[in-house]
Amino acid sequence: MDYQNFQRFLNSRIKRRNFIIGTGALTGLAIASQIPHPRAIAKARFSDYPFKLGVASGEPYPNSVVIWTRLAPDPVNGGGMPLVNVPIRWEVATDSNMRQIVARGTEIATPELAHSVRVVVEGLQPERWYWYRFISGKEASPIGRTRTAPSPGNYVNKFTFALASCQHYEQGYYTAYKYMAQENLDLVVHVGDYIYEGPIVQGRVRQHNGPEIKTLEDYRNRHALYKTDPNLQAAHAAFPWIVTWDDHEVENNYANAISQLDDDDQDPNEFLARRAVAYQAYYEHMPLRPFSRPQGPNMQLFRRLSFGNLATFHVLDTRQYRTDQPCEDGVKERCAGTFDPNATITGKAQEDWLLEGLNTSQTQWNILAQQVPIAQRDMTPGEGATFSMDKWDGYLASRNRLMSFLEQRKPSNPVSLAGDVHSHWAMDLKADFDQPDSTTVGSEFVCTSISSGGNGADTNPTVAAYLPDNPHIKFYNGQRGYVRCLLTPINWQADFLVMSNVTTESGTISKRASFIVENGRPGVQQV
Repeated sequence: MDYQNFQRFLNSRIKRRNFIIGTGALTGLAIASQIPHPRAIAKARFSDYPFKLGVASGEPYPNSVVIWTRLAPDPVNGGGMPLVNVPIRWEVATDSNMRQIVARGTEIATPELAHSVRVVVEGLQPERWYWYRFISGKEASPIGRTRTAPSPGNYVNKFTFALASCQHYEQGYYTAYKYMAQENLDLVVHVGDYIYEGPIVQGRVRQHNGPEIKTLEDYRNRHALYKTDPNLQAAHAAFPWIVTWDDHEVENNYANAISQLDDDDQDPNEFLARRAVAYQAYYEHMPLRPFSRPQGPNMQLFRRLSFGNLATFHVLDTRQYRTDQPCEDGVKERCAGTFDPNATITGKAQEDWLLEGLNTSQTQWNILAQQVPIAQRDMTPGEGATFSMDKWDGYLASRNRLMSFLEQRKPSNPVSLAGDVHSHWAMDLKADFDQPDSTTVGSEFVCTSISSGGNGADTNPTVAAYLPDNPHIKFYNGQRGYVRCLLTPINWQADFLVMSNVTTESGTISKRASFIVENGRPGVQQV
């Protein structure tokens, strides 16, 4: 897409309609141009406790990590902050009592970023736990804990992380995060649908804070609502996170610059304007590095993080660059569009980046942290075949190139992680999914939702009916929860953890199944 053309469109909209949205404008750039902010730094005085959204950390490197917070005394009503710059002090320590301070400084919280701050704390020691907090005026944030990555090439004998996705606020409580926060993890990986954009629906266990979100203030308030959840805050405060988005951070099943509701009469720039404010709010609320700060409707999210000699996370973005879903989206028989060699779920630049990274990786496990299942899922039992056009099943050229690469180049232990589908899956990645005897080239673990879809169920008769048509699928479960992954030089163990229910706050957690992938042997095995 042409960013300059988008900016001209945006500027014309601002001039024509004074396109201020709530207390902010369409993008961070528009905010700065529309609302003058005094350069003088205001004294920190708050109408209420300002750290109601907690703290978070992420993007661990061997010598640095990102710590995050946002000043928001009135979180779901625009934040409750005046349009002035406010200083926030930060401290990092080697002890939980914050007595052994090893780094400190001051960051300025600005209205342009909704008074959120991210600090890239440098000069830390590799593979070590740290504690951190923020202070503004007389108020101090909760204390968070984070961990740096091992140095490149260093031997790592164990690494544990949780895989999560899909946390619809209205459809269930985040009790799974309460249990996750009690785990002994090095990291949390969240692969999308951190918020949902929809309106209030009566009769659900909790309620959204307004109609469908479309403006910058809407998206900020929705992120703030989700972040007020104490269990989510606990999981953020306990471990560093790696995050990537899926569709609901903007709009259900959007594809690049194409809205799900796209029609011939719609100006495509209208959706890009919505995408711009959604990306802005996402960045404001995530512990991402500054290189991910959006430029209008564009945001750099695919990136790579390594952990010693053991694991590399190739974090993907399958929303921002994809072509439109073929066959008019949905679960359909394959049409000509599914075979289009020019169709892509990653975009060429990201695909080239991924394959180059896999080809040169020196770590034992190569992890594709991405949004939607790669493995084929034929959803029609017996004769005939139907597939979800929003997944890699709808983009055969992209998947075939990736599977061919894995078969020919044989990068070390490729494992895909995905979410989106509100159910647990363990699957083999095949060179040719239509030929069950073809080479197994990798493994895939798909996590269920934290709360989306309500309680769910262990089994589903519809899924059970088509599983025999998909012999590479080794496990399915439709309850809520997350996947705990333990990596060693010998194998990868994935524990599928499930909630008894999420429609009450008293749900309990249990292990439903465990699978391993052996070093040097692609494919999942139940244990």
